[in-house]
Amino acid sequence: MKYKELVSQLLFEIGGKENITSLTHCVTRLRFKLKDENKAQTENIKAINGVVTVIQSGGQYQVVIGNHVPEVYQEFIDYAEMGSSTSTVEEKHEKKGLFNTFIDVISSIFTPVLGLLAATGMIKGLNVLFVSIGLFTKDSGTYQILQAAGDCFFYFFPIFLGYTAAKKFGLTPFLGMAIGAALVYPALATFTVGKEPLYTLFQGTIFESPIYITFLGIPVILMSYSSSVIPIIISTYFAAKVEKFLKKITPSVVKSFLVPFLTVIIMVPLTYLIIGPIATWIGNLLGAAALGIYNFNPIIAGLFVGGLWQVLVMFGLHWGVIPIAINNISVLGYDPVMVLGMATPFATAAAVLAVVIRSKNKSVRAIGIPAFISSLFGVSEPSLYGVTLPRKRPFVATLVASAIGGAIMGFFGTKNYIIGGMGIFGIPNYINPDNGINSAFMGALLAILVAFMISFILTMTKLGYNPRDDIQDGKEKSVEKKWARKSKTKGTTRNSSY
Repeated sequence: MKYKELVSQLLFEIGGKENITSLTHCVTRLRFKLKDENKAQTENIKAINGVVTVIQSGGQYQVVIGNHVPEVYQEFIDYAEMGSSTSTVEEKHEKKGLFNTFIDVISSIFTPVLGLLAATGMIKGLNVLFVSIGLFTKDSGTYQILQAAGDCFFYFFPIFLGYTAAKKFGLTPFLGMAIGAALVYPALATFTVGKEPLYTLFQGTIFESPIYITFLGIPVILMSYSSSVIPIIISTYFAAKVEKFLKKITPSVVKSFLVPFLTVIIMVPLTYLIIGPIATWIGNLLGAAALGIYNFNPIIAGLFVGGLWQVLVMFGLHWGVIPIAINNISVLGYDPVMVLGMATPFATAAAVLAVVIRSKNKSVRAIGIPAFISSLFGVSEPSLYGVTLPRKRPFVATLVASAIGGAIMGFFGTKNYIIGGMGIFGIPNYINPDNGINSAFMGALLAILVAFMISFILTMTKLGYNPRDDIQDGKEKSVEKKWARKSKTKGTTRNSSY
């Protein structure tokens, strides 16, 4: 095991396997839900070689590892003998507060699919870029196949979210996928093409809905659920309640097929009749609200979102924005909000580069160079926790530069048309699929360049960074010696019962 030393110390300091309620990971962090966070020795965990820092936010105990977190996660699961499942038994009646519960639900549902969402989005972004530079046309077979590879995940998003939401809410995962598949069933998705409605509900209101079919005489409001987010999450939540109830009242001899039969036959019509339309209207209102805030003053919105984006990432609160951005792309065809913070990783990279250039400390350079590269690729946590935040002033420089970058994007009307790659891989996300490379895209490039330069210049000055603030080489405490002393004191070893 490549990270055995790291995972063994982490398991010990976090309070052992019995203190872990569940464990997932995102791009850079191990996300624990602990039965008792007071049992975790936070300062000792921060001192472990390979741990960047610890964040306690959103009802989660987040251990920042870096880009190799998937490998550490798998070794932790194996070492702790947590099995193939990502979690142990969930605690009951846990009180976390409404906001923490929301962040926990959103991160649990979206974290498992984030990597694939970015990967397929990158394919779509590159496809648009290739068309824009004239490499091939939209009518070519090359474009169509690449578009299928890139769009497949987002188009059938409800199926994938049905799986992750089912795991979060305690529903049999394949039932969640079945409900998601029903929402994007092609025959119903194209049923309205070339047909006249039977009649119209809510005529003259913002909820005006033509009716093309009925279910047992009840009107069905047909909507497009491809790429949708909110309907499947709500439907899966209620499906979990239905399945739990059915399991209690169904005889064991027929439970294996009768419970899924009843769950699907109840929830799919219910979703089409009630949950889907209401959830879609909620999504439309969220999109309209986001657009309204943006249109009020795009420059101020850019200053606000750009300046605070790194702070949101720091506390894991950006998870509250991600589903809104995905919903905006599904409803509006673009997202004008999250894009305003996308100059942040470049501003962070510039600050780290300035620190590396000015620092005389070998350990700072050893941390800074890979952190700089990571930030260019859109993953800024190693830079944030390893370089800028501990030195404070480079962190402030990134906030200022990111705010200016966001304001420039707001001025030019830059938008995200794809949830795809991050950092330099995310640049094609700003290309309008219909208009190609335009002023809004050029504004994104200008914002990135200006944010990088401002952050670099500010950090290069004495007011932005003083190399004397760094810990001198050789004065860092040995984690191995600290572990040995602690183990000797507590009478434990690395190969304990944990």
